Amino acid sequence: MSNSKGVNRKYKDRLFTFIFGNSENKAWTLSLYNAVNGSDYTNPDDIILNTIDNVVYMGMKNDVSFLMGDMMNFYEQQSTFNPNMPMRFLIYAGMVYSKYIEGDNGYHRFSKQQQKAPTPKCVCFYNGTDSKQDRIILSLSDSFDKDSQPDIEVKVTMININYGHNKDLLNACKPLNEYSWFIDKVRNSKASVFEEAIDIALTEMPDDFIIKSFLIANRAEVKRMCITEYDESRTLAEQREEGRIEGILNTLVSLVKDNIITLSDAAQRANMTVTEFELKTGLKA
Repeated sequence: MSNSKGVNRKYKDRLFTFIFGNSENKAWTLSLYNAVNGSDYTNPDDIILNTIDNVVYMGMKNDVSFLMGDMMNFYEQQSTFNPNMPMRFLIYAGMVYSKYIEGDNGYHRFSKQQQKAPTPKCVCFYNGTDSKQDRIILSLSDSFDKDSQPDIEVKVTMININYGHNKDLLNACKPLNEYSWFIDKVRNSKASVFEEAIDIALTEMPDDFIIKSFLIANRAEVKRMCITEYDESRTLAEQREEGRIEGILNTLVSLVKDNIITLSDAAQRANMTVTEFELKTGLKA
């Protein structure tokens, strides 16, 4: 499936954010919150969205953050597995809490009394193509030296929302289940053009899907966001592959320099001619 047009944006919006971080769809955000936390809140107006739109990190802007009662929720959607998500959450959370304590929330930062603050909950919804467990805990401390005993920790629950995974969760949140179905349908489409795959998925989407009318009404925006995310995932995959090949070549060069294998052997292992290997690595016989 190809992309018929390039996308160049300052940051990359996500369809997940468009659905669950939209003030028009607070009922869907509440449904997602209830499914994640096993709660049964019924008033969508209890959701106070506080996503910081101008926060950009690692090429992405903050997806969805909101206050629900005494819980500060940070939701991110991830189409390419990234174990560094806790660092991203740390940056977002710092800015959201900074905005919170500066607001009219009764938080007195210079008080001699212990001030109460909303409990942070960090959730990453994964729907990439790499095979991952249904739930994984990602920890910021894994980024540090194992013996360093860091004073800051961030834990992120990564939930696999690919269609067929975490069925209880998806069944508990109808919009999430429908979103998962849509992504799966687009991803596995036989259409030769990406935009066509989106059109087909929208046409085949059952009429009782509650997100259908919203997606169709915003078809152009949905296409742009899907294409942007598709391009990002493909680019990251290509970068990973390039990095893998570069690592192999560097290893082969080291083996040649240490006289463990010959230049001809290295080229053969890299599936190249000697001339190609020399041009690629700068190594000469």
